[in-house]
Amino acid sequence: MKIIMLGAPGAGKGTQAKKIADKYSIPHISTGDIFRANIKNGTELGKKAKAYMDQGLLVPDELVVDLVVDRVKQDDCADGYVLDGFPRTIPQAEALDQALAGMNEKVDYAINVEVPDENIVNRMSGRRACVDCGATYHIVYAPTKQEGICDKCGGSLILRDDDKPETVQKRLGVYHEQTQPLIDYYTQSGILREVDGTAEIDDVFAAIVEILGE
Repeated sequence: MKIIMLGAPGAGKGTQAKKIADKYSIPHISTGDIFRANIKNGTELGKKAKAYMDQGLLVPDELVVDLVVDRVKQDDCADGYVLDGFPRTIPQAEALDQALAGMNEKVDYAINVEVPDENIVNRMSGRRACVDCGATYHIVYAPTKQEGICDKCGGSLILRDDDKPETVQKRLGVYHEQTQPLIDYYTQSGILREVDGTAEIDDVFAAIVEILGE
């Protein structure tokens, strides 16, 4: 079962991807993890990706697709996988379909975790991160015992720049521009399924299981 997770930043697709991976015993693959693993292991693809990242440039589609395809060819992906954070654009989706077709495989489901922008802004601007150990909290959904103090190490909590409302709005703008077309792309392929991401985490997951089957 090959699954792609779609959804705006903060929609909770990463959380759901992990739950899918656990339930169906398939790897949860995020592009960030692939980059880090390749760079750490000093692979050829990793070196190429690092050269772009060190200059603050986006890694080109071709290279991202190569990294993802290299990952899904590994033995632990024989029964499927859940892709989180990829593809982000139509060219990446087309390149992935082409690469999979060459392996006589295809994506089974693209699951879109749908959350209105205003909910995401509220959700993300309520996040807090510990400056010392990096633990994350939420002032409404996962508050600390003592306001502004990390439960784990006693460090101070901050609102990270990328969680500030104005930054979140910008990120959502980029998301809608780049990734919204993917929703149309997978709708046309007949594999798009949507779930209501405003529900409780377990309810969102139950809706996903209903789509994928037990």
